[in-house]
Amino acid sequence: MILANADYFVYYADFPPTVRGVVTPNDDGTFSIFLNSRLSDSQKFLTYLHEVRHIENDDFYNGLSLQQIEGL
Repeated sequence: MILANADYFVYYADFPPTVRGVVTPNDDGTFSIFLNSRLSDSQKFLTYLHEVRHIENDDFYNGLSLQQIEGL
């Protein structure tokens, strides 16, 4: 999945097992998606899709809490 009109970069990091991925906005309007390098390829792909949805849903700027966004 590639988003039109969104610039983002994907990185791999060694996170604890409880952290699958993280997406952060950058100062220049782009986003950085960090995926846990310890996940299987299929888990990385599902995590990537999850993080991309945060960008698609404008989650950094829609005023919702993290609990609302993640359904916690």
